[in-house]
Amino acid sequence: MKMKNLLMVASAFTFAFMLASCGGSKKAVDDSLGKEVNLPCNDDEFHSDAKYFRGTGNGISSDLSTAKSKARIDAQTNLSRSISTTMKAVADRYVNERQVGDAMEFEQKFEQMTREVINQELNNVSVVCSKTFQKDGRYQVFQALEVPKDQVLNNIKDRISKDQKLQLDYDKMKFEQVFNEEMEKMANERP
Repeated sequence: MKMKNLLMVASAFTFAFMLASCGGSKKAVDDSLGKEVNLPCNDDEFHSDAKYFRGTGNGISSDLSTAKSKARIDAQTNLSRSISTTMKAVADRYVNERQVGDAMEFEQKFEQMTREVINQELNNVSVVCSKTFQKDGRYQVFQALEVPKDQVLNNIKDRISKDQKLQLDYDKMKFEQVFNEEMEKMANERP
C-alpha cells in the first residue's frame, strides 16, 4: 500500500513538474521577444502594391511642426527607396531581356532619369494616413504617403521619349510589361 501511495505521489510530482516546465518555457520565449507593437499608418494597406508605391514614416519632437516634418521626410525616404528599388529591377530585367546597344550607358542614363522622376514625384504624393499622438510634452506623428504606379510609369516614358539615345533602345510595350510584372511581384511579396 505504501508503495502504491509513493508511486502516486511520484507520478503527481512528475506530472506537476512537466506541466510547470512546459508553461514556463513558453512564457520565457514570449518574454525574450518582447511585446508586439502595431504602429499606426503601417498596416498592409499602407505598403506598396501593384497599383501604388507607398512609404511610411514617423517623427518625434516636442514641437508638432517638427514632428510632422520628420514623419514626412521618413515616409518620403521610404517611398523613394521603394520606387528606386523597383525601377532598378525593371532596368536590369529590361536590359537582360532586350538586346540593348550599350547596356551600361542605358542603365546609367535610366538611373539618372529615375532619380529625377522620383524627386518630381515626391512633390506630388498623397498623404493616405496621418496620426498624431502627444505624451509627456512630446508629439509623435505617423504618416503614409502614396503615388500611383501609372503616374511614375508615365513620367518615366515621357523622359525616355525626350532622350534620343534612350529612345533608340526603348521598346515601350516591353518596358511597360516588365514594369507591371515587377509591381505585381512586389505586391505578392507582402506577407
